[in-house]
Amino acid sequence: MNKRQIPVVFPFAPTTLWAAAFTSLAALATLLVPVPAHAQSQRDQQFDCKSNPHAFISSLIDEKSIDPEPSRVEANSVNAFRPMRGTRLSAFGFPIYVVLGYDRDDSLFRRGAGKEIDSPLYGVVVSAPAETVRSRVREANSDATVQSVVPLLLTAIVCGG
Repeated sequence: MNKRQIPVVFPFAPTTLWAAAFTSLAALATLLVPVPAHAQSQRDQQFDCKSNPHAFISSLIDEKSIDPEPSRVEANSVNAFRPMRGTRLSAFGFPIYVVLGYDRDDSLFRRGAGKEIDSPLYGVVVSAPAETVRSRVREANSDATVQSVVPLLLTAIVCGG
């Protein structure tokens, strides 16, 4: 019995495939490199929790970084503000998904349908896993609370409440 050899034709040269795979892997690796802790921005410094919701939210509105109207108001009156289109907000090096805030008797915030939270609150929800965020917040010596919102995807960084 004779064995017939069938030639295999690749649409790309094998070296091109390896180069493309290496380039893709290198691009992915650059996304995983952490931002140095010493590159803490002014926004991160507000997470020393010595600021207040009005100052935090109004500064972002003045910068035109967030929509001045809340995109959502929770039953407990926590207001959620979306970043403006085209802005790249970040906290502790993580992209901000939404900005949170509420303070009783402050006209900047809308009241929800349920029982209001007892104390003022401000913060952000970032796109990152809770453990990674928690370690970055700890490195910055922040007093903010870190809480998972959607495991492995979204994490809240909050002062007060």
